[in-house]
Amino acid sequence: MPEALVQVWVGTHLFKAERALLVEHCGFFRGLFRSGMREARTAEVRLGVLRPEGFYITLQVLRGERPALAAADELLQAVECAAFLQAPALARFLEHSLTSDNCALLCDAAATFGLHDVFHSAALFIRDGARELAALLALPETRAYVAALRPSSYVAVSTHAPTPGFLEDASRTICYLDEEANRWRTLAALPLEASTLLAGVATLGNKLYIVGGVRGANKEVVELGFCYDPDGSTWREFPSPHQPRYDTALAGFDDHLYAIGGEFQRTAMSSVERYDPAAGCWSFVADLPQPAAGVPCAQARGRLFVCLWRPADTTAVVEYSVRANDWLPVADLRRPQSYGHCMVAHRDCLYVVRNGPKDDFLHCAIDCLNLATGQWTALPGQFVNSKGALFTAVVRGDTVYTVNRVFTLLYAIEGGTWRLLRERAGFPRPGSLQTFLLRLPSGTRGPVASTTPEL
Repeated sequence: MPEALVQVWVGTHLFKAERALLVEHCGFFRGLFRSGMREARTAEVRLGVLRPEGFYITLQVLRGERPALAAADELLQAVECAAFLQAPALARFLEHSLTSDNCALLCDAAATFGLHDVFHSAALFIRDGARELAALLALPETRAYVAALRPSSYVAVSTHAPTPGFLEDASRTICYLDEEANRWRTLAALPLEASTLLAGVATLGNKLYIVGGVRGANKEVVELGFCYDPDGSTWREFPSPHQPRYDTALAGFDDHLYAIGGEFQRTAMSSVERYDPAAGCWSFVADLPQPAAGVPCAQARGRLFVCLWRPADTTAVVEYSVRANDWLPVADLRRPQSYGHCMVAHRDCLYVVRNGPKDDFLHCAIDCLNLATGQWTALPGQFVNSKGALFTAVVRGDTVYTVNRVFTLLYAIEGGTWRLLRERAGFPRPGSLQTFLLRLPSGTRGPVASTTPEL
């Protein structure tokens, strides 16, 4: 047998696995092969405590595959392997596989096997989902943990340029939707130097980041980024990307911020930079396949996707691979008026929203890309845009939140379609919006957001 392979017996099943792969991703094998035990010398390991199906799933994930774990027994075996083999990559895969169908099972199983990150992610998912999900939990301790968590709130910020302190603007605030009272409330004021005009806005680790806004008619880029922490309602400054950029897409992904494309001096760029909050610095990663500004991006199953718009009415979806440091083609779609301005994800589906039909900016059409099959489908019906504000949406559990000045509309995602679930108060201010989710401290209230007259 080649030295690079290891024979692993799981019950009566024999697996041949790459030694380097096991050592890189599994604490169990890393410790075993460094221990000098007989198994390390003979390149043969017997795992009597695991089941073959679970180990097969483990190898698939470690090799970069994405198995569909639909059966309860498959999920349980995967949790067992992630805990016993000390395999963080498998644990992250389980976190990204959370759905309303499996979250209770994963929450209980992860608590039992001591997979804290999976347990916590599943508990957060349940806290944000339908109330019936918590009732499916079998363990009293998991039910108590979920009940103690803070749910995420729907948060919005409209377009603002920096303002002198003596011209205080009461509308320069971040607002959140108080769903029980059915009204928008003020969460925090923006720093005076912060700009949300053509800025990248994203959340990471329950903090809000603002990058690359502009001031003035010449689109002078704001030099600093700003980070808001809802715990304490505090702002701090942090460095801007090396390349000044505005109208950049900002994404919080894989514990980093990504500033994707954008413009500088009215020229679109293809460069992409990644910010490490722990180190406090930016670094360049692979360029986009083409220069692009204001591109929609979304995350599905722990993967980062971007929508690019090409001539001849083509929508191109590409994925950033951290391992390869490259943008990989995923799918193309030919649609008239395919310039879009929003993309959200739910389970294995990306929903690409565009103005339409034709030049109707008050309505939107939505196309769905199923990542598992590679097939596109058009959602039936049309969806309401907002006068003066392009479509914006976020997904919480199985619910899509969209907003305009008249209504906040909640849609239930069912079988690849969006069904209107309920209506809430519209955002009381004009202009383009950016929306996101934040977990706010218990007892957060804030004054009712004032209405700003439309110019």
